[in-house]
Amino acid sequence: MQPIGLYLHIPFCKGKCPYCDFYSVTPKDGIIDDYTEALCRRIERENRIFDTVYFGGGTPSLLGSERISKIMSVINRTENCEATLECNPSDTGGINSDFDFYAVKSSGINRISMGLQSANDEERRFLGRRSGADDAARAVKKAQSAGIENISLDLMLGIEGQTRDKLSDSINFCASLGVKHISAYILKLEQGTPLYRRRDSLSLPSEDETCDLYLFAAEKLAENGFFQYEISNFSVPGSESRHNLKYWHCEEYLGIGAAAHSFVDGKRFFYERNIDSFINGNPPIDDGTGGDREEYIMLALRLTEGLIFKNYESRFGSSIPEGFVRKAADFEKHGLTRVNKSSVSLTPEGFLLSNSIIFELLEEI
Repeated sequence: MQPIGLYLHIPFCKGKCPYCDFYSVTPKDGIIDDYTEALCRRIERENRIFDTVYFGGGTPSLLGSERISKIMSVINRTENCEATLECNPSDTGGINSDFDFYAVKSSGINRISMGLQSANDEERRFLGRRSGADDAARAVKKAQSAGIENISLDLMLGIEGQTRDKLSDSINFCASLGVKHISAYILKLEQGTPLYRRRDSLSLPSEDETCDLYLFAAEKLAENGFFQYEISNFSVPGSESRHNLKYWHCEEYLGIGAAAHSFVDGKRFFYERNIDSFINGNPPIDDGTGGDREEYIMLALRLTEGLIFKNYESRFGSSIPEGFVRKAADFEKHGLTRVNKSSVSLTPEGFLLSNSIIFELLEEI
């Protein structure tokens, strides 16, 4: 049996960020311990081995190092397993924080993903972040001192009042900390979030200004040694997220936890967005099949390597239609794609129009 990825959803936050629509609640009355026990029970029932593990949320660092270590102890992992823990800077780098990076490193965690969003405190307040950039700096240094060198920081683009200079300062701040990976996401106003409800009163950058910030970020990150490998992800060579690459390569992964999704044996399924339901042992919900040609192409074109023809042919037993390549070549004339004998990929400019480009290309499949 081939190793697959394991995603663990930790649906707890001290407070909800105004832009976030991920499933999370404020923990009360011992619910974290009950949830940890439920996770362990589900993991122990799985007759699988995992080569990547990802604690996502929510705020997984709220579990604390002891619970995280307990969960890691029941996961059947390969020797070189990449194990990522999402952390909040204030929980792990605050002056009064007692989060033990040494303990989670000993448990097998070897990668940290941290939600910085911006090094500018005014921008961080707009995004509802509780801490300053100094907390993130302390958290990074603590993780590095414990021997966790593979660290990723998140940045947000298109924030109210954001300029090239402010974004440049945030990128330089990340680079100065010696991290290996940066994710740069364009702010999206998701329905049901506080920012969405306030959308008419916000002074966000225009679409053109946001596009300019995105292209500037890609250029500035490359200058600092972070090379783009996916629409929103940049890393020093060799530090790409192996777990997230499973999603984009349409490979298998098992999701455990309230609201967690899975893709195993060609089937998709998910747990409902309800902590009590998960703790009580309710099974995941069937979500049909996955991994067809269109989905595979759509995910591949999120990567800078793009759609590699030989991989497609090996998976589906047929060649990419000539019409697909011809249409991709038409986009190349406008600087939106790169086309050669072995692949089709999007340029940074193409990534900004990826939804419409991919939609038109898929019409040829």
